[in-house]
Amino acid sequence: MNLVTKVANPLVELQLYGQSVWHDNISRNLLDSGKLQRLINEDGLRGLTSNPTIFEKAINGSSDYDASLKSLLAQGREVKEIYEALAIEDIQRASDLFRPIFNEAAGQDGFVSLEVSPKLAQKTEETIQEARRLWKRVNRPNVMIKVPATPAGIPAIEQLLGEGININITMMFSMDHYIQVAQAYIRGLEILERSARLLTVSSVASFFVSRVDTLVDKLLEERLPKATSAPKRKEIESLLGKTAIANSRLVYQKFKEIFGGSRFLALKGKGARVQRPLWASTSTKNPNYRDVLYVEELIGPDTVDTMPPATIDAFRDHGRVRPSLEENLEESRQVFSKLAKLGINMDDVTNKLQNDGVKLFADSFDTLIDSITAKMSKV
Repeated sequence: MNLVTKVANPLVELQLYGQSVWHDNISRNLLDSGKLQRLINEDGLRGLTSNPTIFEKAINGSSDYDASLKSLLAQGREVKEIYEALAIEDIQRASDLFRPIFNEAAGQDGFVSLEVSPKLAQKTEETIQEARRLWKRVNRPNVMIKVPATPAGIPAIEQLLGEGININITMMFSMDHYIQVAQAYIRGLEILERSARLLTVSSVASFFVSRVDTLVDKLLEERLPKATSAPKRKEIESLLGKTAIANSRLVYQKFKEIFGGSRFLALKGKGARVQRPLWASTSTKNPNYRDVLYVEELIGPDTVDTMPPATIDAFRDHGRVRPSLEENLEESRQVFSKLAKLGINMDDVTNKLQNDGVKLFADSFDTLIDSITAKMSKV
């Protein structure tokens, strides 16, 4: 019987079940104030993720970057160069704070993620070139370059991993997305093996959670008025808020199958690391659901949960920790059978979510560039 010692802070307790907590946020203030270091020390944070939306809010929503902006302007930098310089400084500083964790974990944790431009999501070669350039510019062994799991992103991921570049694969919503990503990781390791390089590259597979419920719940609610009987209505209502967790739990079973298989185990014997699933989008969008629902229901070994600040605060305050990730697997499978019977095509749902997600980040990138341009005329 496994006995796990309870600890006072639920965020720290997650580590006892094999899950790392990463911070889904970055800003100059988070670094300058010492808050990120306190979160590492007190809450056991073991990594950090960023994206264009996060940087847009950080730069546009404060004056913290104005001095750096002024200095870069004086150097005659273009607006996109200025954004990149500001972002890379933050990423480097965060990477340095997580470096002791990276060292203690022998390179298996303590990572900070920086995303390639979302404008390149459908361009394989340009993604490869930008990822290489960012990897060299950040110049930290514990950085991960984020690449989306789009059809154009998958070959880029394989190539970059085969060059020894750490990759955080993002914008994953379906089992099909996950399988493609896990296979790309293994192919990347095999490229490294053929070139007789050490298999010390690291990767996480960022699987989005709450957005799945947001869309599927909407489709279910559209069907409620058309329900012809009370039992039918009850069945539809019983599916609300269930798809995202079921989706993630079944993907975790596929993770265990792939990384317990002979193809990966041959590489593991030569030093390869598993590509951990990372639960992204774990804040609760529906106020009717418990605010830490997507954290509490996806706790298990060899996983990461990246949480925005509000979710970190909520889980610290009232999170309940248990090894939940492999509960009710048959029920999870039935969720998908029931959705299919209701005419909800999950391939359509998850492809829409990926396309919408890429567009959202691309729009945030445009807003970010516009806001920096506006600030340039004022500092």
